[in-house]
Amino acid sequence: MSVPFWLVFGAGSLLLVPTSVYFVECLSAVVSKGKPLPELGRRPRLCVMVPAHNEAAGITATVEGIRRQLAPDDRLLVIADNCSDSTADRARAAGADVLERFHSSERGKGYAISFGLAELESDPPEVVVLVDADCSLSEGAIDVLSRLALSEQRPIQAEYLLTAPEAPSPLSSISALALIVRNRVRPLGLHVFDLPCHLTGTGMAFPWDLLRNTPALGDNLVEDLVMGLDMAVAGHPPRFCPQAQVRSVLPDAKRAATSQRTRWEHGQLATLVSRGPRLLRESVRQRRPELAALALDLMVPPLALLVSALGAAALSSGAVGLVLRKPLIAMLPALTGLGMVGSATVGAWARFARDAVPFRVLIMTPAYVAWKIPMYVALAVRGKQKSWIRTEREAQATAADTNQSPANGTSRSNGAPARA
Repeated sequence: MSVPFWLVFGAGSLLLVPTSVYFVECLSAVVSKGKPLPELGRRPRLCVMVPAHNEAAGITATVEGIRRQLAPDDRLLVIADNCSDSTADRARAAGADVLERFHSSERGKGYAISFGLAELESDPPEVVVLVDADCSLSEGAIDVLSRLALSEQRPIQAEYLLTAPEAPSPLSSISALALIVRNRVRPLGLHVFDLPCHLTGTGMAFPWDLLRNTPALGDNLVEDLVMGLDMAVAGHPPRFCPQAQVRSVLPDAKRAATSQRTRWEHGQLATLVSRGPRLLRESVRQRRPELAALALDLMVPPLALLVSALGAAALSSGAVGLVLRKPLIAMLPALTGLGMVGSATVGAWARFARDAVPFRVLIMTPAYVAWKIPMYVALAVRGKQKSWIRTEREAQATAADTNQSPANGTSRSNGAPARA
């Protein structure tokens, strides 16, 4: 066989590694009957922290939903970070404590979290629960998350899903399916084997000492993912808790959806390169197989990218195979991978997403993959997105105010204590 043959055959074979991880995670979730919650300890004194940037349109509903789950000694703290609308006023009116922060260059969720933690130093809670400003929580979610975080002394991640907006486009529905697989199915598959999960950005509970001693992440595009990996290496791997759910709605504008996915996926791929090898090294050094499991899960690229890579491998290996009159042998690894991804995704859809994503939309998955290709081309040509950009939603853009904020420095403004 020629060198080009072995190159394309080898590329397809290498792709079978993340493909097999994806297949096993989905299969184990599909056949699982679920695991009961462990016995919960006492409820800790907690603070729910809500970083918010120009979230005036939805912050009232978020604050009110959280307050319904708080105990008398709990605190709700909204960090209005670089806001140019009435986020702070509306959060304060809904009953939250509010910190306002302004800075001309330091922008992003990581900075807001660090600012809020510094405020809590004088009277720290036992557990901090992080919730995004556009999210709603299932009944009892804060209670379950905080109790588990205290008893297990590790981060606890709720099931976090973004649902399609009303009257969604087919692309929105397929995007929702991809997120169901990423944030529900695959973590559940790991949970079946008592393996840790990755943090997904909201609905996260942390013991105070663990979160306070985590290095500041600044404007990292996927601060939650990196934070979870660092905690896992330090001996506190995140645990998935499907009994607590957090929900948000996907952006209803195509441009906003593209921006959001670009930020997530560029950050994930950069983290794979920067943190994946370290996880594997630490797994061997510390003799902790769960770190290797996290590394393998991190190795699985976004679904559209995985399918695109397998498709490209199939076409290139088929072309070389035709020249050598062995096209099927050359294409075998890539075709096997496509079959595994397809069957695992259909199985996940049938078990977890049949009601949310109609079958007629499922068969439009190739269009979703095509929609994502320019994003990956841009990543290859220009490199990853380097700064955090808030995702705009059409409804929010319409409702947002136009008040101006200071351009530099920081300031604070506290509202009345939030109590249930």
